[in-house]
Amino acid sequence: MAKGVLVVGQSGGPTVAINSTLVGIIHEALEHPQISAVYGAVNGIEGVLSEDFIDLGRESPQTLEGLRHTPAAALGTVRHKVKEEEYDRILEVFRAHNVRYFLYVGGNDSMDTAHQLHLLADGVGYELHVVGVPKTVDNDLVGTDHCPGYGSAARFVAIALRDTGRDTEAMGRSSPVKIVEIMGRNAGWLTAASALARDEEGDSPHLIYLPERRLPKEKLIADVKREVDRRGYVVIAMSEGVEDENGLPLGEALVRSEVDAFGHRMKGGCSDGAEMLIREELGLKVRIDKPNYLQRSMMIAASSVDLDEAYRVGRAAVQAVVSGQSDVMVTLVRQPGPVYYCDTGLAPLAEIANKERRLPDEYIAPSGHDVTSAFVEWARPLIGDPLPPYARLARIPVAPRTKTK
Repeated sequence: MAKGVLVVGQSGGPTVAINSTLVGIIHEALEHPQISAVYGAVNGIEGVLSEDFIDLGRESPQTLEGLRHTPAAALGTVRHKVKEEEYDRILEVFRAHNVRYFLYVGGNDSMDTAHQLHLLADGVGYELHVVGVPKTVDNDLVGTDHCPGYGSAARFVAIALRDTGRDTEAMGRSSPVKIVEIMGRNAGWLTAASALARDEEGDSPHLIYLPERRLPKEKLIADVKREVDRRGYVVIAMSEGVEDENGLPLGEALVRSEVDAFGHRMKGGCSDGAEMLIREELGLKVRIDKPNYLQRSMMIAASSVDLDEAYRVGRAAVQAVVSGQSDVMVTLVRQPGPVYYCDTGLAPLAEIANKERRLPDEYIAPSGHDVTSAFVEWARPLIGDPLPPYARLARIPVAPRTKTK
């Protein structure tokens, strides 16, 4: 294998754990003599195109240790679909710097970019080892048990639904409907994690709407009415990708038509559509929470399991390229047994790029507005330490001494 430079780039939406992966890559790369230097591409593939690199091997140990607990993408990130005419420029830059190892940290589209770069180098006989490194709070990459970044975002969602549930319970009939709109594009993994908020029977969320199941407007109204009649209020976890009975985004007129560089329609607005329907049909006051990017960027909600796995995935990516691997993605492989643990593995990029892993049927309750115990069992270890215990008043009544009017 040729001795040369390793370049790492970060792409797509940042997460709480993406820098832990970066540090794992740097630590491992510095241990291998065939890697002559470790460069970071500023803003992902755009940094390669503009030849904007930084020398990660010259960062202090203190900085690297701090990055393991720092959110967002330290290198900067990007959503850039490589154009046909840009591939020659990428190869020119790699040749100029003797880049022989390329690691791309990202989601579905980033895996496609990594796959295309492998094909590019292979097609011209340039020795380049390319490995994709998974990262996405959407958790929609195929071939892996779950994705680094998901566990921490899932922990945030569970905390948010738990706390806003208590708030909505306290408000009662004065503000009876709360909708929390949750990220995830077309996959319901992150919305499903809201079920981890529940400590007792009847806890929030009472309704969980996933993009894997269409939500007819009549069902939404009937569900909300039933839950409000039962307890006086309802808390709803709603995926940003929820569609109505016609396969259109809920509240189609309110949803943005913006698309990203890869042609993906930007999600969001379903909670506004639901609010309008509930207000018009039931006359109830509706409050909406849109955590948006807070879901993926709150280090205070980081999962210790997620940070550890993200770091190990980074180290595994370097081990893969220096052993001669290319055109693969690092995966997490859950091991059997009573104690949760994941090893790392590898899967072909061609089987991952541009594919989408949605929440399977066995994790969705027959009602269509909840998850199963199998999902909870699968997801609970990923969020790390148990959520702190909450108390609830016994509400021992005092007998009245006056006549009510």
